[in-house]
Amino acid sequence: MSAAPAYSEDKAGSAGPGEPEYGHDPASGGIFSSDYKRHDDLKEMLDTNKDSLKLEAMKRIVAMIARGKNASDLFPAVVKNVACKNIEDPNQLIRASALRVLSSIRVPIIVPIMMLAIKEAASDMSPYVRKTAAHAIPKLYSLDSDQKDQLIEVIEKLLADKTTLVAGSVVMAFEEVCPERIDLIHKNYRKLCNLLIDVEEWGQVVIISMLTRYARTQFLSPTQNESLLEESPEKAFYGSEEDEAKGPGSGEAATAALPARKPYVMDPDHRLLLRNTKPLLQSRSAAVVMAVAQLYFHLAPKAEVGVIAKALVRLLRSHSEVQYVVLQNVATMSIKRRGMFEPYLKSFYIRSTDPTQIKILKLEVLTNLANETNIPTVLREFQTYIRSMDKDFVAATIQAIGRCATNIGRVRDTCLSGLVQLLSNRDELVVAESVVVIKKLLQMQPAQHEEIIKHLAKLTDNIQVPMARASILWLIGEYCEHVPKIAPDVLRKMAKSFTAEEDIVKLQVINLAAKLYLTNSKQTKLLTQYVLSLAKYDQNYDIRDRARFTRQLIVPSEQGGAFSRHAKRLFLAPKPAPVLESSFKDRDHFQLGSLSHLLNAKATGYQELPDWPEEAPDPSVRNVEVPEWTKCSSRERRKEKEKPFYSDSEGESGPTESADSEPESESESDSESGSGASSSESDNEDQDEDEDKGRGSASESEGEGEKKMKKRKKGSEGAGEGSSSDDDSDSSSDSSESEETSETEEEQAEATAWRRKTPPSSKSTPAAKEISLLDLEDFTPPSVQPVSPATVVSASLVADLEGLTLTDSSLVPSLLSPVSSAGRQELLHRVAGEGLAVDYAFSRQPFSGDPHMVSVHIYFSNSSETPIRGLRVGTPKLPAGISIQEFPEIESLAPGESTTAVLGINFCDSTQAANFQLCTQTRQFYVCIQPPVGELMAPVFMSENEFKKEQGKLMGMNEITEKLLLPDCCRSDHAVVQRVTATAHLGRVPCGTSEEYRFAGRTLSSGSLVLLTLDARPAGAAQLTVNSEKMVIGTMLVKDVIQALTQ
Repeated sequence: MSAAPAYSEDKAGSAGPGEPEYGHDPASGGIFSSDYKRHDDLKEMLDTNKDSLKLEAMKRIVAMIARGKNASDLFPAVVKNVACKNIEDPNQLIRASALRVLSSIRVPIIVPIMMLAIKEAASDMSPYVRKTAAHAIPKLYSLDSDQKDQLIEVIEKLLADKTTLVAGSVVMAFEEVCPERIDLIHKNYRKLCNLLIDVEEWGQVVIISMLTRYARTQFLSPTQNESLLEESPEKAFYGSEEDEAKGPGSGEAATAALPARKPYVMDPDHRLLLRNTKPLLQSRSAAVVMAVAQLYFHLAPKAEVGVIAKALVRLLRSHSEVQYVVLQNVATMSIKRRGMFEPYLKSFYIRSTDPTQIKILKLEVLTNLANETNIPTVLREFQTYIRSMDKDFVAATIQAIGRCATNIGRVRDTCLSGLVQLLSNRDELVVAESVVVIKKLLQMQPAQHEEIIKHLAKLTDNIQVPMARASILWLIGEYCEHVPKIAPDVLRKMAKSFTAEEDIVKLQVINLAAKLYLTNSKQTKLLTQYVLSLAKYDQNYDIRDRARFTRQLIVPSEQGGAFSRHAKRLFLAPKPAPVLESSFKDRDHFQLGSLSHLLNAKATGYQELPDWPEEAPDPSVRNVEVPEWTKCSSRERRKEKEKPFYSDSEGESGPTESADSEPESESESDSESGSGASSSESDNEDQDEDEDKGRGSASESEGEGEKKMKKRKKGSEGAGEGSSSDDDSDSSSDSSESEETSETEEEQAEATAWRRKTPPSSKSTPAAKEISLLDLEDFTPPSVQPVSPATVVSASLVADLEGLTLTDSSLVPSLLSPVSSAGRQELLHRVAGEGLAVDYAFSRQPFSGDPHMVSVHIYFSNSSETPIRGLRVGTPKLPAGISIQEFPEIESLAPGESTTAVLGINFCDSTQAANFQLCTQTRQFYVCIQPPVGELMAPVFMSENEFKKEQGKLMGMNEITEKLLLPDCCRSDHAVVQRVTATAHLGRVPCGTSEEYRFAGRTLSSGSLVLLTLDARPAGAAQLTVNSEKMVIGTMLVKDVIQALTQ
């Protein structure tokens, strides 16, 4: 297509063939033209690859709009040109913003463009862009619901995303578009449970709400066969009154029926959900705490629901809006789970500064929690509330007293007498509300309270509140036989003021007249006829109809005689006493924390909480298949018996690390831990036997041993760290190899077994400590095994063997064991420690107590002349997130002796110093340990393709690149590997080119990937690249590695 001439005012009045007409007058333009293809040339110009033609087309379109011409059919083409360029921008923020703007344009004609943009963004390497794509899905669905099938495919793809940034957004899109497609959640259920703790607060609320509904469809009710659960002794504490009201007969029947039912066993996935949401009760977000509370209320066994009470009470210190929502839910919970809030009764006491709606809700909760034990305290509170100046609150308090009297029989008379005393109150509203409540209480025992009815009858002259007057008239009419002298006189007074009364009072006057006519017609016959005559001509048609109906019913006539015979049965029938119930009693059929529960009405978009299934669905649908290429080789099956390096469960962990582990595999690793423990015991026995044999050949000369050990140390520093062969890429996600070879692991296992036999306070001579290469281990052997010349491997040979899995036991394992570049550092000088000298070193070995902790070896030496007793760690005052696992107390350290202990520190992926105290029986010494950034990680082994794949996910803001000049001494393969691995605890990744070095690791605390690439070009500056989600760690690591390589 040839370039169109530039638009100018000279040719504004004419148009060439195929071009739209540009007239000065809008009426002369193409708006009214019959040529529907008048904009095809502009569309072609916008679709071309030449920017000049696109710019020309945009100018012409702007000119058309300025002259009032209709250019709406060009809108999709303009949007495509404006948005597409930004959607492909290298900056992730611009790509996300472009998609956000595009999805906010509510024009159906651009739906196809929007769909393409969402699909492309869903595959973006940036999690922020993928999150924005998830946000755009509900917008597109609301614009065009016909796209649902394609959107479900995108949702399914995003649900498989392992990034916490995306999880909450895609679940929200799932809830908006296809909440019924529960099958999409099966494979992602365990992953969502494990990611929940790290998702942002908004996403946590959405995911918890969705998982609540999911669990109600996939698991059995934990309250069935409650007595067969282990928690059954605690059930009575959290039981409801309905359970207590059942007689012994019903309990025996239930007990007899239980053996016929299958004992309830909680599904492991059900337990996983409860376990992973429990820590969120400490969240700073009230919405998250409320979401977890409703999940526990709807899903947890009765004995475990109580944990939410303290968290909900904590929210009552928040703003009044938060208090209102929380109290609404507490009021519902306290009806069925009264016991869990009883310890916090005082937290619901009302303050004078509380808003009225908060006061009424707290009053509701106090009434629900009232029982025979705490009712005296509650009534004393109510007495104080009645003196309040808030009339609505006083009325609610009187109603609460009536409910307490109804529910707790032994305080009924006390409450009734207190309400009668309120009848003399100066406030008419208080008196009126008291009359209404007294009326309900008197229905329970009318014969015993004639004096109260007489007292109420006298109040008709003073009380002007319609509801109160109507209640008194109803009482007198209902129990007129108890006050035969007063009732006719009350009717006389009401007849005099009948025309001035409110409608509700007039209706009760008619009822009173009818009842007195039937029971005492001699005195009240004329009064009744007079009242009915007045009502016959009343302005309100309800009163006129009631008067005609009553006259025909009670007054005998020739036509209506059949009705009059049954008049007493109709008017004077015994009526059941009213049951005063909480207005929140039936709200629990709505999901707690939802808008529908707050309004007590189904809101738009509300998803019903499903009923528990009768039989458990197949749990295998949540199993995730392991790809074939991740299955272990036979050589690695033995290592699977040991726990993964980043296992969440406690116990001893072997030196393995998971490079491809997924969060959903946690439950599988937990289930295998039992067999792993038994097999590891048998392995340890074999190792102990080999160890005893090796120990028989002890060194004869300490001097010779010292020389040989120094030689081995030099060899290990030159060799650096060994890496696994290509077989390592075939390791499973549960037990990928760490940087040590298999022989190194066997040696460490022997050391662990030896350490298990040696007491924590084992001692050795200072000389043995100095010559022992095993100072980095958690024990000091009594003697050093001689090193035969055949076992010494040259540094060059070790460098050649890097990347291979060694199977020949002739290689010394310690040559390939990780050694920290920091070595031993002074923690406490012997002068400051009054004879106690303390050093420490980072051993780079997994800490047995917690795999997320850095293992630090502490070396104690007593250079004083007196024993040092009670060596231990004092109570540390640590920054947020940092924790210490102390070593066992060393009872005594004799003069001149030394010992070693292992300390575990979780630095929370930071280089903040851990400050703590070293204590003896007489002194306390303040010390601190600050880790180099390279000690906060553990090696990961992966293939070259896996490295490139993970590196592609960590681009943009997660990538730090620096250039450096390598000195001549650091040009060899061996020197580069040795310096990098000495600086950072990383594993070597195979690489196809000799000029590029790749290393991988994970941070110990959070498990975030750290990828390091060094492009050592023969000429010019080398380039160092670090990819990591932890940008601070990446920046510090780049600095340390450059310093190590350029020295």
